[in-house]
Formats: sequence, structure tokens, C-alpha cells
Amino acid sequence: MARALFENRGLMEWNNTFKGMKEMEPKTLMDMTLVPSVEPIESGLGSSDKGNPSPPVKPRKKSMTSLYLKFFETAPDGKSRRCKFCKQSYSIATATGNLGRHLSHRHPGYDRLGDAGQQVSQTVVASKKPQPQAKPSIDLDHLNWLLLKWLIGASLPPSTLEDEGLLNSFKFLNSSVTIWPKEKVQAVILEVFRSMREDVRASLEHVNSKVSITLDFWTSYEQVFYMSVKCHWINDNWSLHKILLDVCQIPYPCTGSEILHALMKVLTTFNIETKILSCTTDNNQHAIQACHALKEELDARKLPFCYIPCAARTLNQIIEDGLRTPKSILSKIREFVLELNRYPEIIEDFKQLTAVYQEGSWKFPLDASTSWSGDYTMLDIVRKAPNSVDSTIKKHEEAFGGRNLLLNTTEISVISILHSYLEPFYKITTNLCTCKVPTVGLVLFFMDHVFELISSCRDSCRQEWLKTVADDMAKRARSFGTQVYNLFTFMAAVLDPRIKKELIPENLNSEKNLEEARSHFTRYYSSSQFPAMANGFGTQDTTEEANVVSFAEEIARKRRRVSMNTATDELSQYLSEPPAPIATDVLDWWKVNSTRYPRLSTMARDYLAVQGTSIEPVELFTSKGNEIRKQQFCLPYGSMQAVMCINSWIQSGYKFKFRSTEIDFDKLVESGAAAADNVKS
Repeated sequence: MARALFENRGLMEWNNTFKGMKEMEPKTLMDMTLVPSVEPIESGLGSSDKGNPSPPVKPRKKSMTSLYLKFFETAPDGKSRRCKFCKQSYSIATATGNLGRHLSHRHPGYDRLGDAGQQVSQTVVASKKPQPQAKPSIDLDHLNWLLLKWLIGASLPPSTLEDEGLLNSFKFLNSSVTIWPKEKVQAVILEVFRSMREDVRASLEHVNSKVSITLDFWTSYEQVFYMSVKCHWINDNWSLHKILLDVCQIPYPCTGSEILHALMKVLTTFNIETKILSCTTDNNQHAIQACHALKEELDARKLPFCYIPCAARTLNQIIEDGLRTPKSILSKIREFVLELNRYPEIIEDFKQLTAVYQEGSWKFPLDASTSWSGDYTMLDIVRKAPNSVDSTIKKHEEAFGGRNLLLNTTEISVISILHSYLEPFYKITTNLCTCKVPTVGLVLFFMDHVFELISSCRDSCRQEWLKTVADDMAKRARSFGTQVYNLFTFMAAVLDPRIKKELIPENLNSEKNLEEARSHFTRYYSSSQFPAMANGFGTQDTTEEANVVSFAEEIARKRRRVSMNTATDELSQYLSEPPAPIATDVLDWWKVNSTRYPRLSTMARDYLAVQGTSIEPVELFTSKGNEIRKQQFCLPYGSMQAVMCINSWIQSGYKFKFRSTEIDFDKLVESGAAAADNVKS
């Protein structure tokens, strides 16, 4: 948009950027103007609906005087006239021909912006040649819609558009520009939010599987406590979907009761209170209380439900326990890295030094964030390039302001030991961040390895400070295990074909859980809900392609070591086969094997949607989450819900709508650019 605005040659061309469309029939999206009209508002919103265009009426010929003077207003003293568009004044004695030239040069298309809203005849004076059709002029609503999209996308409050510098910039480009007041912007944003929420609600009506939700909590700069609710499910084509349902303000005192009330309102609004299977929380104790109360209510209705803590947040807290002792050392290293990123000449010196000392190659700018990825970078650079760090600090002592950033031998030793201990933790978080579908089974597999690392450190380390660190980490790990190990997480884990019973955590892998899982499978996924079975297969498609697939599958089945004849049911047959490789795409595996396990695959669709983390791991462990945390902290109360939801819904593929009308910004910009090109030609 910016390129279309500012590449035009002068104010006249800028004035024609955004409106190059012809009038079209209403009611359908492609047959409407690109944006709906928004009337001035008092307490709500208004929109002008266009009916079918009336047949064109041939305008009456008007004199030159009446044609031009309608675009000027006479001053109270009667001595001057002022242009209604740009407010330029002329003497009352100025010839109307001069007024006409002013309108033609400064305001092309002025006849389309008349007070009466009628098109003026193109034939002005009989002695002159017919004037060409006026070129399209700026539509201020289009500009405001583009600004609105930018405002929402940047997660800025409506008051941004009242910034004096921004307004003066627009006035400089075109004095007729009028930006919507913040009250109108806020009202339009809320209307867009309502329209798009209806689309989200309608899409959830078509979900025919169980859904799982995740909760996240934060406090804004206004000290308002918020909760976000996301929904996750797997569709018939074995694709995982997730969508932000709502951002709710939790009223004081923000206890479990208030959280439960807000959560039930969201579930009811989207009509998923009977579809919900699990809730993953961010380990907030009040949220756990709310989930416990929700479980009691659903249990009374004989609806299966579980709630589990967030593994990612637990792991992040465990890592923070490990970094508590060397925190001051990390701060010193971070100061060095921030200065290093700041000066290109220091970066070049550092690169040359790493080449001389053979201390590896480094990609700049280095991650200096306060996330785990940034902390690990601090450990990594000291562990792998200590000589280069030391020499760079000494060479550029003045640039570092005389600060003592050099590490002593003891500090370097602490960093080296901690780097070796936490390196496997970094590999685990990297895997979680890059995993396409971090299922409960995979998350618990990694967390079980974390527990082993902590236990091994406590048993073998010789440094007392590190042993104390490991003890603190172990306490948090035990607390997590107590909360997360239950029948539901067992079923979610074994239904991951990479995990099954072989790779499930020992404390979760019990015969009791297996028997209860079998009972749950029989109770909720009975054969009466599925097509008739024959040798483990459902009713087959009679098409040639389906017959080929079935025949090939039968051959493969005969060659398997364990036949269906010796298996008591689908679950037993599934568990009797070895796990798939860890690199396997779990959803693709079930998509291919769903015909072998029609009942079990339905159960897998439900339980593989259960989330092991309440937040995307990449948003927690890397700097990618910084922008989201800024939004959560900085957005005011009046914008938090609508702006965050609209942004998330657009990213999820929903259309930007105002009162059920889609706003096609791409076509709006294209038409503006086309109008500008017409002006140039």
C-alpha cells in the first residue's frame, strides 16, 4: 500500500490512488464495492447499503457559473470565495473560468464529489470541446479501511490514528484527508470481530470429533488479568487444526470460580461444551481449580474429560532453576553480545578472531533475547569461542564503555560445566519447537528423558552447587509427573504409533492403565458405531482403485507376524506391532492405517488432538514469542480481545469481514494502483 501511495507524482496522483472501481451489483462479495460504506456513529455503527443502481438520468445542462460556484463557498463578508475541497481562497471578483481551472488542476473528478452527489454533465461550454470523463478520485473510506487493517495487524490501539505527527503527514499529502476518529475505529473493529466470530462458530459446527482446548493467562500494563482459549481438533483428512476462540478478561479476584465462569461462557458460545475432551493449562493454580470443577460437571453428565499441566512451561521452569546460579554471569555475557550486535566493525573483528582461533563460524546478529534460546547462546559463545570473546573485549574496551565484561577462570568454568549439562535440554526444546505435531506421547517421551538427565546429574556430579541446582529441578519434575500421569495421557501416548507401550514413561506404563484403556475403548468406541467388519476391514469401496488397495493390504496383512486371528481386538493388534520410527508423521500414519483400525483410528483422532503444551513451544523457548508477549502487555482493555482474535483468525485463514461483507484488501490496493496509473496516463 505504501508503495502505491508514495510513488505517485505529486498530490494530484496521490489523491487518486485508492478508488478505481466501477459500480457493481450488490449482495454477493465479488459483485459489491470493495468496502462497505460506514456512516458516522454515535453509540454504534452504521453502514449504507446500496440498492440496485437507478437507470441513468440525463443531467440538465447548467451554466458555467452554476457548475463551478457550487464547489466554492462565499465568505461572510462577501469579499471572497473558498474552495470546499482545499479551502484555498479567491477574490469574489475572480472569473469563473479561473475557478474552473483550479478545480480541474487541483481536484480532478470534482464533479463526482458534488454536494448533490450527482454526476455533472461533461459538456460545460458549447464553444469548447467535450471534456474527457473525469478520472476516479480518492475514496476516504478506502484509505481508512487500509489504515484499519494496518492498525490491527500491528496490534496497535485506535488512539494511534490520532497521533498528531501521523495526521500532519496525511494532511501534507492531501489536505482533504480525514481519518476516522478513534471512537469510530473502535466501533468498526468490534463489528469486524463479531462478524468473524460468527464464521469461526459456524466452522466448529462441522467438527465431528472431540476437541481439546488450551488456556493461557497474562496480566496487561493496566493490571487486567486475561485468559486466552484455543481449540484443537483433527479433521476427517487427518489434519490438525487450531483456532483461538476468545480472549477473556477475568474479573477480580481472578480465582477458579471466575475462570470457570468465563470458560463455560466461551464453550457455550461456540457450542462445544459436549465435544470437549481435555484442557491443557499453563500451570496456573486457579486454572487447575477451574478445570477440576469443569471435570466434576462433565463427569456428572458422563462425558469423558481430563486436564493436564503444560509440559513446555514446566520444562522452561526446570531450565530456569538450572540457570539461577550463573544468572549474573549470563547478564555480563549478554551485555557483550548486545554491543557486539550493535557495531559492524566489532563483528568483523570477532569473525576474524574466531577464524584465527578456530572457534567456529557464527551467524549475526546473535540471539541476545531473554528466552531460553538466548540464554543458551550466551552459554554457547563462551563455551565454544572463549578466546575470541576475551580478545574482542580487550581490543574494543572503549566501545564497551570501560565495563568489566571479562570473565575470570571460575566464571568460565561454571559456564563450561553448565553448558555440558544443559546441552541435551537445548536439543529437546529444539525438537519440540520444530516438531510438526508435538503429541502428548512425544512430549512425555522427552520429559521422561529430562527426568533421567536430572537424576543422573544428582547421582554423579561433584560440584555441590550443581547438585543443589539438580535437586531444585528434580522437585519440579516430580510435581509435574504427579499431575500429568493418568489414564487419559496413557491413552493419548499409546495411540501415537511412534510411542505405544515401548517408549511410554515407566511410571505411566501399567497393566491397570492398559485394562482401563481397553474398557474405555469398548465403552465409547463400540462396534455398533462403525460399519460391519470382515477380517478386520470395514465395508469396502467397490471401485477398482479401492479393490486394488484392499487386495494389496490383504497381502501385507498375511505377511505380518501377528495375524488378526490371534488378536482379540483392534487395540491388541495395534499394540502387538512394533512402534513406527520417531521421524514418522503420526497423522499420515493414521491416515494410511485408518482402514485397518476403523474404530481405533476414531479414538486416535480424538486423543492425538490432546495437547501436551498450552503454548506453542517455539513461542516460549525462542524470541519468536517476544512480539506476542508485547501485544499481551501493551494492548489496552478496549482492544485486547478484538485485535488479538482478529489477527489470529486471519492467520488461520478466515476472511476479514465487516457485517458479513468480506473486505478484499488486495483488490482494493490493486484498484487504487490502477487508478493511479490512469492518472499518470
